[in-house]
Amino acid sequence: MKITCIVDNAVQRSSSFWGEHGLAFLIETEAGRVLFDTGQSGTVLLHNLETLGVDPVTIDALALSHAHYDHTGGLPALLERVRPGIPLYANADLLRERFSRWEGEPQSMGLSLTREELATRVTLHLSETPQEILPGVWTTGEITSRPEPEGRSARHLVREGDTFVPDPYQDDMALVLECRGTVTVPGDAVTVPRGAATAPLLLLCGCCHAGLLNTLAHVQRTFERPIAVIAGGLHLTSVTAEHLRRVCKVMVETESIQRIYPSHCTGEVAFVSLMMTLGPYIVRPCPAGTKLGWLYTE
Repeated sequence: MKITCIVDNAVQRSSSFWGEHGLAFLIETEAGRVLFDTGQSGTVLLHNLETLGVDPVTIDALALSHAHYDHTGGLPALLERVRPGIPLYANADLLRERFSRWEGEPQSMGLSLTREELATRVTLHLSETPQEILPGVWTTGEITSRPEPEGRSARHLVREGDTFVPDPYQDDMALVLECRGTVTVPGDAVTVPRGAATAPLLLLCGCCHAGLLNTLAHVQRTFERPIAVIAGGLHLTSVTAEHLRRVCKVMVETESIQRIYPSHCTGEVAFVSLMMTLGPYIVRPCPAGTKLGWLYTE
């Protein structure tokens, strides 16, 4: 299994990839390819896929972490290139309209395609429960228990009747990948236990609006496996200093965690805090173009 960061706010130095505020990962396994999120624009997404040498028609499934434009903006252009009827996995609340209030009236910031438009191009798999996309690649399902702070913004809204209310981020989900064999990163290797029943997990996050600690607890409870690697947008950019200290403390106490690759909405302060707490060997940047790792299944 190989994972590549296709879209991120940052880009690897001297890379031919383009960057934008958004996120997308390509997961490649023996069973096929999954694209997780589509970044903010088709322009950047398709350029970066071409740079990687990946024809969109070879993508076997799509998964969306949530509906916000920086994760779904590239979808309309992508759907012109993928094969008709490609499966798309997401939470059942994905199609609810989302808004952001900056100045004046709230502006739409959710998925730009309607259910009817999507249904003509993809096979929708919308569910509140975990779904297996390919062997060893799962959605988390809805993160319902949220005792810890969420990755929230006061500007994010949904409509209820004639009024706007805070977005409940009900659609937020992540992906769970089984780590079997050796997790290798360029210049680095981590050995993890073998065997499907005991294999550690890689948690691949989109934006963690449900909250990183809530997501972590949900995955450990649902899949009953230790988490070895966390990657993607952790939405720690606007958390309080107290909560950031708690996140760092939990990461240290979770002994199974061997690598963290924060990106997108994590925030520089949070990245530095995590790196200073856990060390640069464990916490690594993950800009566009990063080959996150290979998970060899035996």
